[in-house]
Amino acid sequence: MKKLSDAEISSAAAQLGGWSVKGGKLHREYKFADFVHAFGFMATAAPAIEKMNHHPEWSNVYNRVTVDLTTHDAGGITQKDIDLAALLEGIAKKLA
Repeated sequence: MKKLSDAEISSAAAQLGGWSVKGGKLHREYKFADFVHAFGFMATAAPAIEKMNHHPEWSNVYNRVTVDLTTHDAGGITQKDIDLAALLEGIAKKLA
């Protein structure tokens, strides 16, 4: 998997909505109604993430889930990260 160019990353982030590049990683913070919904988002996403075999750097504090995506083997953001971001967006929209 090859690292995407800055232009490719910017274009993909714009299409995804809510995503930006922070510290060289694709970054997004989700805010939910409460802890149960935030944790539910993570639990709902986990099986699909495992199937993709591409795991996010994410954390949960009360009603927020912070996600950072990068492909360590490629040294930056790849199509795998864009695909995972799109998956997370779909799940978040269903839970909103």
